[in-house]
Amino acid sequence: MEYQYPIDHTWSTDEIIDVVRFFECIEEAYEKGINREELLSAYRRFKEIVPGKADEKNLLNEFEEVSGYSSYKTVKAARESEENQRVKMK
Repeated sequence: MEYQYPIDHTWSTDEIIDVVRFFECIEEAYEKGINREELLSAYRRFKEIVPGKADEKNLLNEFEEVSGYSSYKTVKAARESEENQRVKMK
């Protein structure tokens, strides 16, 4: 990883850790696949920290710019997949 995760410096340490974990789940979905429930759980926690749509979109776009990974497409694929399935992005 040669980039920085987009974070808000007003978040608590625990919130930063949870947001970074969500972005790590997105990376994992592209690199080797991830359990659907693990990804959706990380996304739900992300949404507790970033409840606003505009803020969410900005953070996800920033992450996609630096990483090349689409959080939006990954979460959408997870939501559309079967329970207990792995999400693997291309």
